[in-house]
Amino acid sequence: MSTAQNQHPAKSGATPAQQPSRAQQLMGTTAPKLAELTDNVLYGDIWKRPRLSKRDRSLVTISALIALNRPDQLRSHIKLGLENGLTKDEIVETITHMAFYSGWPSAVSAVAIAKEVFQEEGVK
Repeated sequence: MSTAQNQHPAKSGATPAQQPSRAQQLMGTTAPKLAELTDNVLYGDIWKRPRLSKRDRSLVTISALIALNRPDQLRSHIKLGLENGLTKDEIVETITHMAFYSGWPSAVSAVAIAKEVFQEEGVK
């Protein structure tokens, strides 16, 4: 259930001792261009644009992943959302709100994922 979203982009000029990014680990040998775009465009540009905070980007992304019923990516983005300042209550409220826009089954699945992430991360 690993996803590229739970990663930090690779730095250009990386030394051989530097670990490959999560995107490189997950898809670098199969889809190297997609891994590169994930690192350099998605996380190296889009997530760093100043008009939305990383916290707000996490909230938007979690909402989209609930609506699209993408559990693997949702898992990593809930973790990232917590790192970016979202609270457990805000994430749970987002799931509840999305139930009425993206469907009850998607929200129920999201609750199960959030519960696991909260337990893994020690969030009470």
